Amino acid sequence: MEPALFISSLQNVRVKDVVRLRQRAHRDELGLMLIEGYRELKRALENGHVPTSLFTCPELFLGENEEALIRRSVEAGALLMECTAPVFRKISYRDRPDGLLAVAPQAGIPLSALTVSDNPLLIVAEAIEKPGNLGTILRSADSAGADAVIVCDRCTDINNPNVVRASVGTLFAVPVAEAPSAAAVSWLRERQIRILAATPHAEQEYTDADMRGPLAIAVGTEQLGLSEPWMREADIRVRIPMFGQADSLNVASATTILLYEAVRQRRRNFPPSSA
Repeated sequence: MEPALFISSLQNVRVKDVVRLRQRAHRDELGLMLIEGYRELKRALENGHVPTSLFTCPELFLGENEEALIRRSVEAGALLMECTAPVFRKISYRDRPDGLLAVAPQAGIPLSALTVSDNPLLIVAEAIEKPGNLGTILRSADSAGADAVIVCDRCTDINNPNVVRASVGTLFAVPVAEAPSAAAVSWLRERQIRILAATPHAEQEYTDADMRGPLAIAVGTEQLGLSEPWMREADIRVRIPMFGQADSLNVASATTILLYEAVRQRRRNFPPSSA
Protein backbone atom coordinates (compact mmCIF):
# COMPACT_ATOMS: atom_id res chain seq x y z
CA MET A 1 0.00 0.00 0.00
CA GLU A 2 1.27 3.46 -0.91
CA PRO A 3 2.33 5.57 2.10
CA ALA A 4 -0.23 8.14 3.17
CA LEU A 5 0.13 11.85 2.70
CA PHE A 6 0.64 13.37 6.15
CA ILE A 7 -1.30 16.47 7.21
CA SER A 8 -0.37 18.34 10.37
CA SER A 9 -1.48 21.89 9.55
CA LEU A 10 -4.98 23.12 10.32
CA GLN A 11 -4.55 25.53 7.40
CA ASN A 12 -3.92 22.80 4.83
CA VAL A 13 -6.05 23.36 1.72
CA ARG A 14 -7.36 19.79 1.81
CA VAL A 15 -8.56 20.34 5.36
CA LYS A 16 -10.38 23.51 4.36
CA ASP A 17 -12.00 21.72 1.42
CA VAL A 18 -13.36 18.97 3.68
CA VAL A 19 -14.75 21.47 6.19
CA ARG A 20 -16.60 23.27 3.39
CA LEU A 21 -18.33 20.00 2.46
CA ARG A 22 -20.45 20.36 5.59
CA GLN A 23 -22.38 22.99 3.63
CA ARG A 24 -25.09 21.64 1.35
CA ALA A 25 -24.41 24.21 -1.38
CA HIS A 26 -20.77 23.19 -1.55
CA ARG A 27 -21.63 19.48 -1.58
CA ASP A 28 -24.10 19.97 -4.41
CA GLU A 29 -21.72 22.15 -6.40
CA LEU A 30 -19.01 19.47 -6.32
CA GLY A 31 -21.27 16.41 -6.25
CA LEU A 32 -19.51 15.13 -3.14
CA MET A 33 -20.43 13.99 0.37
CA LEU A 34 -18.74 13.07 3.66
CA ILE A 35 -18.75 9.57 5.15
CA GLU A 36 -17.45 9.47 8.71
CA GLY A 37 -17.09 6.41 10.90
CA TYR A 38 -16.01 2.78 10.59
CA ARG A 39 -19.47 1.25 10.13
CA GLU A 40 -20.58 3.91 7.69
CA LEU A 41 -17.45 3.58 5.53
CA LYS A 42 -17.63 -0.22 5.66
CA ARG A 43 -21.23 -0.22 4.42
CA ALA A 44 -20.39 2.25 1.67
CA LEU A 45 -17.60 0.00 0.38
CA GLU A 46 -19.71 -3.14 0.70
CA ASN A 47 -22.31 -1.55 -1.55
CA GLY A 48 -19.91 -0.26 -4.17
CA HIS A 49 -19.87 3.36 -3.01
CA VAL A 50 -16.15 4.08 -3.31
CA PRO A 51 -14.55 7.15 -1.68
CA THR A 52 -12.28 9.43 -3.65
CA SER A 53 -10.18 10.25 -0.58
CA LEU A 54 -9.82 8.96 2.96
CA PHE A 55 -8.56 10.90 5.98
CA THR A 56 -7.33 8.83 8.92
CA CYS A 57 -6.01 9.39 12.43
CA PRO A 58 -4.65 6.18 14.00
CA GLU A 59 -4.54 7.88 17.39
CA LEU A 60 -8.35 7.96 17.40
CA PHE A 61 -9.02 4.41 16.15
CA LEU A 62 -11.39 2.43 18.38
CA GLY A 63 -10.40 -1.09 17.34
CA GLU A 64 -8.05 -3.21 15.28
CA ASN A 65 -10.00 -3.54 12.02
CA GLU A 66 -9.37 -0.08 10.65
CA GLU A 67 -6.23 -1.05 8.71
CA ALA A 68 -8.10 -3.64 6.63
CA LEU A 69 -10.79 -1.08 5.79
CA ILE A 70 -8.16 1.52 4.87
CA ARG A 71 -6.42 -0.97 2.60
CA ARG A 72 -9.71 -1.82 0.95
CA SER A 73 -10.43 1.87 0.33
CA VAL A 74 -7.01 2.49 -1.17
CA GLU A 75 -7.24 -0.58 -3.39
CA ALA A 76 -10.58 0.76 -4.64
CA GLY A 77 -8.88 4.03 -5.63
CA ALA A 78 -9.12 6.35 -2.60
CA LEU A 79 -6.30 8.82 -1.94
CA LEU A 80 -5.04 8.19 1.60
CA MET A 81 -4.17 11.01 4.01
CA GLU A 82 -3.10 10.60 7.62
CA CYS A 83 -3.86 13.48 10.02
CA THR A 84 -2.79 14.56 13.45
CA ALA A 85 -5.54 14.42 16.09
CA PRO A 86 -6.13 18.23 16.05
CA VAL A 87 -6.47 18.20 12.26
CA PHE A 88 -8.87 15.27 12.30
CA ARG A 89 -11.01 16.85 15.00
CA LYS A 90 -11.28 19.94 12.81
CA ILE A 91 -12.61 18.01 9.80
CA SER A 92 -14.80 15.70 11.90
CA TYR A 93 -18.44 16.58 12.55
CA ARG A 94 -18.73 14.17 15.50
CA ASP A 95 -18.17 14.78 19.19
CA ARG A 96 -16.17 11.56 19.46
CA PRO A 97 -14.50 10.86 16.11
CA ASP A 98 -13.12 7.39 15.43
CA GLY A 99 -10.37 8.41 13.05
CA LEU A 100 -11.96 7.63 9.68
CA LEU A 101 -13.54 10.20 7.34
CA ALA A 102 -13.99 9.78 3.60
CA VAL A 103 -14.98 12.07 0.74
CA ALA A 104 -17.12 10.27 -1.84
CA PRO A 105 -19.52 10.93 -4.73
CA GLN A 106 -23.03 11.81 -3.63
CA ALA A 107 -25.61 9.08 -3.04
CA GLY A 108 -29.07 8.88 -4.59
CA ILE A 109 -30.45 8.10 -8.04
CA PRO A 110 -33.12 9.62 -10.30
CA LEU A 111 -36.55 8.05 -9.98
CA SER A 112 -36.31 6.98 -13.62
CA ALA A 113 -33.35 4.74 -12.73
CA LEU A 114 -35.13 2.95 -9.87
CA THR A 115 -36.03 -0.70 -10.39
CA VAL A 116 -38.11 -2.77 -7.96
CA SER A 117 -39.22 -6.35 -7.42
CA ASP A 118 -42.49 -7.89 -8.62
CA ASN A 119 -44.07 -7.28 -5.21
CA PRO A 120 -42.34 -4.12 -4.04
CA LEU A 121 -42.46 -2.53 -0.61
CA LEU A 122 -41.45 1.13 -0.79
CA ILE A 123 -41.31 4.14 1.46
CA VAL A 124 -42.20 7.61 0.26
CA ALA A 125 -40.79 10.27 2.58
CA GLU A 126 -42.31 13.67 1.84
CA ALA A 127 -40.59 16.84 3.07
CA ILE A 128 -38.85 15.23 6.04
CA GLU A 129 -37.17 18.06 7.91
CA LYS A 130 -34.72 16.42 10.33
CA PRO A 131 -31.65 14.52 9.11
CA GLY A 132 -31.92 12.15 12.06
CA ASN A 133 -35.45 11.14 11.08
CA LEU A 134 -34.52 10.54 7.46
CA GLY A 135 -31.50 8.52 8.50
CA THR A 136 -33.58 6.39 10.86
CA ILE A 137 -36.18 5.80 8.12
CA LEU A 138 -33.39 4.53 5.87
CA ARG A 139 -32.13 2.26 8.64
CA SER A 140 -35.62 0.82 9.14
CA ALA A 141 -36.07 0.40 5.39
CA ASP A 142 -32.88 -1.65 5.23
CA SER A 143 -33.83 -3.75 8.26
CA ALA A 144 -37.28 -4.51 6.85
CA GLY A 145 -35.96 -5.35 3.40
CA ALA A 146 -37.79 -2.53 1.63
CA ASP A 147 -37.08 -2.16 -2.08
CA ALA A 148 -36.33 1.55 -1.95
CA VAL A 149 -37.00 4.92 -0.37
CA ILE A 150 -38.37 7.73 -2.53
CA VAL A 151 -37.63 11.18 -1.08
CA CYS A 152 -40.12 13.78 -2.32
CA ASP A 153 -39.93 17.56 -2.08
CA ARG A 154 -36.92 17.24 0.17
CA CYS A 155 -36.24 19.57 3.04
CA THR A 156 -33.25 17.54 4.22
CA ASP A 157 -30.34 16.75 1.92
CA ILE A 158 -29.94 12.96 1.72
CA ASN A 159 -26.17 13.56 1.57
CA ASN A 160 -26.15 15.45 4.85
CA PRO A 161 -23.46 13.91 7.11
CA ASN A 162 -26.05 13.46 9.84
CA VAL A 163 -28.27 11.42 7.51
CA VAL A 164 -25.29 9.14 6.85
CA ARG A 165 -24.67 8.87 10.57
CA ALA A 166 -28.29 8.26 11.61
CA SER A 167 -28.67 5.65 8.90
CA VAL A 168 -25.48 3.92 10.13
CA GLY A 169 -24.43 3.71 6.49
CA THR A 170 -27.63 2.04 5.25
CA LEU A 171 -28.01 5.05 2.94
CA PHE A 172 -25.68 3.03 0.70
CA ALA A 173 -27.56 -0.25 1.12
CA VAL A 174 -31.08 0.94 0.21
CA PRO A 175 -31.79 2.51 -3.20
CA VAL A 176 -32.76 6.14 -2.60
CA ALA A 177 -34.47 8.10 -5.36
CA GLU A 178 -35.48 11.76 -5.30
CA ALA A 179 -38.41 13.27 -7.16
CA PRO A 180 -41.18 15.87 -6.89
CA SER A 181 -44.37 14.45 -5.39
CA ALA A 182 -46.32 14.65 -8.64
CA ALA A 183 -43.66 12.65 -10.47
CA ALA A 184 -43.56 10.06 -7.70
CA VAL A 185 -47.33 9.59 -7.78
CA SER A 186 -47.23 9.11 -11.56
CA TRP A 187 -44.38 6.61 -11.24
CA LEU A 188 -46.31 4.59 -8.66
CA ARG A 189 -49.52 4.65 -10.71
CA GLU A 190 -47.72 3.45 -13.83
CA ARG A 191 -46.51 0.41 -11.88
CA GLN A 192 -49.84 -0.21 -10.12
CA ILE A 193 -48.29 0.26 -6.69
CA ARG A 194 -50.87 1.18 -4.07
CA ILE A 195 -50.23 4.14 -1.80
CA LEU A 196 -50.79 3.78 1.94
CA ALA A 197 -51.00 6.98 3.97
CA ALA A 198 -50.93 7.22 7.74
CA THR A 199 -53.16 9.85 9.33
CA PRO A 200 -54.71 10.14 12.80
CA HIS A 201 -58.03 10.95 11.07
CA ALA A 202 -58.36 7.55 9.36
CA GLU A 203 -61.02 5.13 10.57
CA GLN A 204 -59.02 1.98 9.80
CA GLU A 205 -56.22 0.87 12.12
CA TYR A 206 -52.99 -0.07 10.41
CA THR A 207 -53.20 -3.74 11.41
CA ASP A 208 -56.54 -4.05 9.58
CA ALA A 209 -55.17 -2.90 6.23
CA ASP A 210 -54.04 -5.41 3.63
CA MET A 211 -50.37 -4.64 2.90
CA ARG A 212 -49.54 -7.81 0.97
CA GLY A 213 -49.45 -6.47 -2.60
CA PRO A 214 -47.21 -3.84 -4.23
CA LEU A 215 -47.22 -1.02 -1.71
CA ALA A 216 -45.71 2.41 -1.05
CA ILE A 217 -45.95 3.60 2.55
CA ALA A 218 -46.11 7.40 2.43
CA VAL A 219 -45.09 9.49 5.44
CA GLY A 220 -44.77 13.22 5.93
CA THR A 221 -43.63 15.82 8.41
CA GLU A 222 -44.34 15.37 12.11
CA GLN A 223 -46.04 18.75 12.41
CA LEU A 224 -48.25 18.66 9.31
CA GLY A 225 -48.19 15.05 8.14
CA LEU A 226 -48.64 14.24 4.47
CA SER A 227 -49.71 16.99 2.14
CA GLU A 228 -53.24 17.08 0.75
CA PRO A 229 -52.21 15.76 -2.71
CA TRP A 230 -50.75 12.61 -1.15
CA MET A 231 -53.78 12.12 1.07
CA ARG A 232 -56.04 12.55 -1.96
CA GLU A 233 -54.06 10.01 -3.98
CA ALA A 234 -53.84 7.43 -1.18
CA ASP A 235 -55.52 4.08 -1.86
CA ILE A 236 -55.39 3.15 1.83
CA ARG A 237 -55.56 5.48 4.83
CA VAL A 238 -54.68 4.09 8.24
CA ARG A 239 -54.05 5.30 11.75
CA ILE A 240 -51.75 4.06 14.46
CA PRO A 241 -53.79 4.03 17.69
CA MET A 242 -52.49 6.26 20.47
CA PHE A 243 -53.21 5.32 24.09
CA GLY A 244 -51.29 7.99 25.99
CA GLN A 245 -51.31 11.77 26.04
CA ALA A 246 -49.27 12.24 22.86
CA ASP A 247 -51.37 12.61 19.72
CA SER A 248 -48.71 11.46 17.26
CA LEU A 249 -45.52 9.45 16.91
CA ASN A 250 -42.13 10.48 15.67
CA VAL A 251 -42.26 10.03 11.87
CA ALA A 252 -39.39 7.54 11.88
CA SER A 253 -41.08 5.48 14.62
CA ALA A 254 -44.38 5.48 12.73
CA THR A 255 -42.63 4.41 9.53
CA THR A 256 -40.96 1.50 11.32
CA ILE A 257 -44.26 0.29 12.77
CA LEU A 258 -45.96 0.36 9.37
CA LEU A 259 -43.03 -1.32 7.64
CA TYR A 260 -42.95 -4.23 10.04
CA GLU A 261 -46.70 -4.74 9.84
CA ALA A 262 -46.25 -5.07 6.08
CA VAL A 263 -43.39 -7.51 6.66
CA ARG A 264 -45.49 -9.53 9.11
CA GLN A 265 -48.28 -9.92 6.59
CA ARG A 266 -45.96 -10.75 3.70
CA ARG A 267 -43.67 -13.28 5.36
CA ARG A 268 -46.23 -16.07 5.29
CA ASN A 269 -48.94 -14.27 3.38
CA PHE A 270 -50.78 -13.60 6.63
CA PRO A 271 -54.06 -11.72 6.28
CA PRO A 272 -54.47 -8.48 8.20
CA SER A 273 -55.49 -8.90 11.84
CA SER A 274 -59.18 -8.23 11.22
CA ALA A 275 -59.53 -11.14 8.80
